[in-house]
Amino acid sequence: MVIRKQHLAELQMAIMQILWDREEATVAEVREALLPDRQLAYTTVGTMLTKMENNGQVEHRSDGRVNIYAASIGPGQVKRTMISDLAARLFSGSVTDVVCHLLDGRPVSREELAELRKLIRDKENELDSGS
Repeated sequence: MVIRKQHLAELQMAIMQILWDREEATVAEVREALLPDRQLAYTTVGTMLTKMENNGQVEHRSDGRVNIYAASIGPGQVKRTMISDLAARLFSGSVTDVVCHLLDGRPVSREELAELRKLIRDKENELDSGS
């Protein structure tokens, strides 16, 4: 299976979040869920969903004359691709620089720091075991 890079613009990400949350939705349902933050025409939402389907991000099934859309990629795949691309473009691929920037850029709780330590230990164990 070929894993395609999945880069989503802000509107595409909002649409995907709706589909991930609902599992499937019509154009009208997606448009309604985008309100009141975005005043978009029905045709704009439909066109965006068609483009996203052509990119392999969503798929649809027909129920009479209505298309019902569902995400064909998961949030994990999108996050990995977008973070990896961001790290490559802004931090020359340095994981350390990315993490340092995130830690310096916002308040971090003790619980988040504990989770980060656990993730680092898990990754060290994975490397030690040769996985």
